[in-house]
Amino acid sequence: MDEKAAQIRLVVGLGNPGGEYNRTRHNVGFEVVDHLASAWGLVWQHSKSWRSLWAKGEQAILVKPTSYMNRSGEPLSAIANSYKIAPHEILVVLDDLALELGRLRIRTEGGTGGHNGLESIILHLGTEAIPRLRVGIGAAPSEGAVDYVLGRFFDDEIPVVERTIERAADAVKCAIDKGVLSAMNLFNKTPES
Repeated sequence: MDEKAAQIRLVVGLGNPGGEYNRTRHNVGFEVVDHLASAWGLVWQHSKSWRSLWAKGEQAILVKPTSYMNRSGEPLSAIANSYKIAPHEILVVLDDLALELGRLRIRTEGGTGGHNGLESIILHLGTEAIPRLRVGIGAAPSEGAVDYVLGRFFDDEIPVVERTIERAADAVKCAIDKGVLSAMNLFNKTPES
């Protein structure tokens, strides 16, 4: 089977659990899968054994690991093993401070880009051939990158963030329905203002 044409069966949004991290830049992956769950009428279920919130839809399984970001690979590999889902059938949605706010970048594989959650996933799944949707959160100041990604969006950024979450959800739907390459062609372009 051509891995590049494989169907996406599992979508994992990355973030940190707990109210103090809600609506932070680092949790934009959670927001995208929350948007999808709402659009699909799904209710999140908690699994202690998988250390995740998950929702099974007709289109795909949605997952939010409840481990912290840098341990995202452990619950994801447990779910993938349970459902016999191969790495190329998973789409990881994560924040990226190397992309300007509002930009999306979909790839079928690649390195971590310095993202601890993606690094954990690559380590536990044993491959870099895992599709990912990077959501631009804007560049961090030269000092204080940790505070920046764990901080909330500025008021003037919120309308852009809301549109970006909707576009990212549309990109996930496209990747599920038409394949990752189609989603790349449609959504890797600079968004119109």
